[in-house]
Amino acid sequence: MENNARDKKTDETQGLLSTLWIFVTINYLYCDLITLMDAEKLKQFLTGIVGGMQFTQGFLLGAAVLMEIPIGMIFLSRVLKYQANRWANLSAGTVMTMVQTASLFTGTPSPFYLFFSIIEIACTLFIVWRAWKWSEQA
Repeated sequence: MENNARDKKTDETQGLLSTLWIFVTINYLYCDLITLMDAEKLKQFLTGIVGGMQFTQGFLLGAAVLMEIPIGMIFLSRVLKYQANRWANLSAGTVMTMVQTASLFTGTPSPFYLFFSIIEIACTLFIVWRAWKWSEQA
């Protein structure tokens, strides 16, 4: 009976973490979509230089790899065993929190970007906290 309770608790935690990764990924994507609706930013995107940063193929590849972290965590949070799952969520949550926080210092963030950033940072911090508090024992 004890193993069933532990398995249920693990399944609930895995489901919660996966759902949080879905939530934060949608926020990342929607923030990027709204950015394309900003005429000034769109003009910059078309020149390949946004906020003084040149968007080279290498930069875009790096951004793609970075975004694969939360996308991959949706799946990995459901399938990894306890120890690997816990450390993957701690690591990925910490990286995404640091990256999003750092992005706030690359210029003056627009109100909508700040709004999404607060949600994204709060969510990834909660993922880190939840993974840190996750115990294998029920």
